[in-house]
Amino acid sequence: MTSTYSKTHRVPPLLWLLVVILVTINLRPFLTAPGPLGPTIQQATGMDLRSFSWLTLLPMALMGIGGWLAPTALQHWGARASICASLLLIALGCALRLTPAGAATGTLLIATAGLCGAGVALAQSILPGLIKRQSPHSVAPMMGLYSAALMGGGALSAQLSPVAMQLGLSWQASLAIWAIPVLLALPLAWHALTLMRESAPPAPSAPLVQANRDWDWDRDSGTGWLLRRGRTWLLLISFGLMNGGYGSTVAWLAPFYQTHGWTATQSGSLLAILSIAQAASALAMPALACRSLDRRCWLMLALLLQIIGFAGLGLWPDAMPTLNAIVLGLGLGGCFSLFMLVALDHLPSPTQAGALNSLMQGGGFILAAIAPLIMAQLHQISGTWMTGWLYQAGVAALVCLLVTRFNPKGYPQAMQRL
Repeated sequence: MTSTYSKTHRVPPLLWLLVVILVTINLRPFLTAPGPLGPTIQQATGMDLRSFSWLTLLPMALMGIGGWLAPTALQHWGARASICASLLLIALGCALRLTPAGAATGTLLIATAGLCGAGVALAQSILPGLIKRQSPHSVAPMMGLYSAALMGGGALSAQLSPVAMQLGLSWQASLAIWAIPVLLALPLAWHALTLMRESAPPAPSAPLVQANRDWDWDRDSGTGWLLRRGRTWLLLISFGLMNGGYGSTVAWLAPFYQTHGWTATQSGSLLAILSIAQAASALAMPALACRSLDRRCWLMLALLLQIIGFAGLGLWPDAMPTLNAIVLGLGLGGCFSLFMLVALDHLPSPTQAGALNSLMQGGGFILAAIAPLIMAQLHQISGTWMTGWLYQAGVAALVCLLVTRFNPKGYPQAMQRL
């Protein structure tokens, strides 16, 4: 029987490391840049809170849809074309914000956010599977690095966009400058992904064969069977609920503190501090959790930090806001990277594990996209941000209950094909 499962030739480790960092660091700046500039953008465009929430909602929803399409795109176009096309879409979406027509109205600004989100969708859904394939013996630290770069890019834009405006750039230019690092990453990504070639898979280790002797990975190269597994939906729902907290924080943390008298630069710095804490946690927690396949204790810790952070925003927003942002960032970053790792843990095949990760991200981001709008609606109903932040704390508590199901001893049974 001819195998439909394939692997790539190894790209030189340093080159692969640079590609992961430089591609991933460009996947969040367009999303975190508008928050600190929120009042200025709203004044210029006439957007209300619900309209402004679409700058987060639409791209996250498109990230979700793209996640579901990623396995098909990878099969038909390949990794090089998919990821490089993604980078071009992100660069185009950012650049269009500089044109008068691209930023004259809230609707067109939202459209550029959607263009960027469509670009991010394929890249962030394809990269985890490539990481498992390209770095099979260091998946946990590489996923930590991937997640850290993701959060680090968000930190850069949250800090530098308001600084750019303070130095004299228009708010449109302060958003558009994030096309530059995307274009710088593109040639390196093209070169590295060109080096990848398909070849037959190596023979799996004996323990892996024994643990999965009843699994026929090549019988179906599609993802339909994954959608028939309850575990896929549990991962999807848990990831989506957890990531809704990230979307809400990106959208509303800076505007929230600006209602407390903070400047755009100050609130942007707070969001940057939170993002740096996210990056540190996203890098550290998978490394700490790699000694055991059971990641539940670390997930519980990350979710507990989220509960503390969101409760702090809701109940004591002016009591040590920097420390609270660090606590919340540690929880958000660690939880994101651990979920990515847990999804990859479920299946030994990089192709199938990558597909499961894509489906989790796909449905998860669609679910997460609703959270910023829920926050805006709760603010309109109650007249205060406290309700929304406490809602996010409650969601994190619910996810704590869901992750108790992620016992690695049950992975073969949970993913068994009927």
